[in-house]
Amino acid sequence: MFHGFKTTRIKTAGTEIHLRTGGAGPPLLLLHGYPQTHVIWHKIAPELAKHFTLILPDLRGYGDSGTPESDATHTPYAKRAMAQDMVEVMAALGFARFKLVGHDRGARVAHRLAQDHPKRVEKLAVLDIAPTLHMYETTDMRFASAYYHWFFLIQPKGYPEKLIGDDPAFYLRTKLGAWGRTGNAITPEAHAEYLRCFQKPEVIHATCEDYRASAGIDLVHDRANTGKLPMPLLALWGAAGFVGSAYDVLATWQAVAQDVRGHAVPGGHFLPEEAPAETLAALLDFL
Repeated sequence: MFHGFKTTRIKTAGTEIHLRTGGAGPPLLLLHGYPQTHVIWHKIAPELAKHFTLILPDLRGYGDSGTPESDATHTPYAKRAMAQDMVEVMAALGFARFKLVGHDRGARVAHRLAQDHPKRVEKLAVLDIAPTLHMYETTDMRFASAYYHWFFLIQPKGYPEKLIGDDPAFYLRTKLGAWGRTGNAITPEAHAEYLRCFQKPEVIHATCEDYRASAGIDLVHDRANTGKLPMPLLALWGAAGFVGSAYDVLATWQAVAQDVRGHAVPGGHFLPEEAPAETLAALLDFL
């Protein structure tokens, strides 16, 4: 799926990150979401690689990256820690400044990276999310029903891990099917990679920790934000998905960023797989 890309691992202060690199041109960092890996970019990476040097990591706790021990506050899985990994990865590759695209959880890491390290981010694109703080603070029955996993995965250690771990293939298949709106958009090869990684007990636990951090330490960090993001920001969302139907997506981002643009693309949650042509065109136009 990534012909001509190089696979490597880079040690950060908190863990070790597995990633692929390829292409030529200015650096572009692409961050995936839950419950996937960097493989989500496989349909658009070849074309993006004609314009950019692509860096496609697995977030800590996901894919083939490290799964560091957590603590009572879940701080090792705070978006601040996950963003710091990415800053260190990019520095190790020689990139002090770069363009940044994130989908789902990766977009939340990207938001925190841009907040903590604004001088490093030239442009930011966030795919199919509204800001975490806004989503939690406006929770209603519709959101809780559609995003029940936000509240399931934050339950005490061992409970969601046990239920998911008893049949991770069923859980993964159900999750991907519920969020997507385009049949066969996730290829068998991509699904096999997602399952290979997600079924590992340490990944199941680490990804729960990601959500536990989002409901705790991440909100502390978000509430302490001062000022709006200074870099241009593109927000894309699925025309048939939940985010665009439940929120005024552009308004939620205009509340936290100075220069915001964006629009819907066809399909549901998995934009790079469900609407690769439209997502690619929007990213190339923006970046």
